[in-house]
Amino acid sequence: MITQATPNSDSNPNSNTLLTGPAAWLDSLFEMSKKELLIMLRYPVEFVASFGQVFIIVTILTLAGLMFSPGGVKNAGESSQTSGLVVYGFILFMFLSDTLWTIGYNVRREQKQGTLEQLYLSPASKFASLVSRVTITLVWTGLLSATSAWLMSAMIGRLPFANVPLGVFILALSLSGTFGVGFAFAGLTLRVKEAGQTLANFLQFAFMVICAPFYPFFALPDWAQPVARLIPLSYTVDAFRSTLMNYPPGFPELAPIGVEIVIVVLFGLLMPPLGYWFYRREEDSARRKGSLSEY
Repeated sequence: MITQATPNSDSNPNSNTLLTGPAAWLDSLFEMSKKELLIMLRYPVEFVASFGQVFIIVTILTLAGLMFSPGGVKNAGESSQTSGLVVYGFILFMFLSDTLWTIGYNVRREQKQGTLEQLYLSPASKFASLVSRVTITLVWTGLLSATSAWLMSAMIGRLPFANVPLGVFILALSLSGTFGVGFAFAGLTLRVKEAGQTLANFLQFAFMVICAPFYPFFALPDWAQPVARLIPLSYTVDAFRSTLMNYPPGFPELAPIGVEIVIVVLFGLLMPPLGYWFYRREEDSARRKGSLSEY
């Protein structure tokens, strides 16, 4: 049972009201997310520069995406399929990157600052602690995604926008699954420490190439296509953008949409408990070894 003491202004100032169950969890999540927001606001230059970074990335991806348009740059304003392919792939890439790596990065940051062990001595929910590390980031990513969608559709062409409820459902389950992968990566970070960032950079590059968020899967070389079909993230990319594009000819590319949705649902339901179990196992191992606070 999760409990948390909070001041009760209606009674003796020296008394405490205990929050239990979901109320305590939500209160912990709110306070921890507020801490992450304060950290983000301490670096205003980086905060503002992220917008400029998006514009640069959007321009590069726009020009790259036009290679797959039938008329190339000449038909930049006419190809809704090209705009949907690039825009929705980019949006999903931003959200998935946040949930995949940010949790591990922040856990490592707490470890380097020497506050991770003290945080874990508190009775606050460890699960809320992990989720709070990306809550604010996901809100900010939503704003960046809306901006990038507007900019890319203006540069490439009209943005297809169909089957929105199903698209949101696929996005939510995709994020749920990558939360689980993020928990597992955070646990791995406790074990490998500084090498975790190098590993994340390699895996992110592999994700960009194999899972094809910025181009169609048929553009992959022959050896990479069977590999892509073994990775659940490939099906989240294919199902999400195909659904919002209203299933144009040739989409989805990897499997029928019903099969892809089943894979996405299983990924979203199974990965969070598996990833969190792995994280708690690595955390307990670090506690026993006394390495939880090691730099």
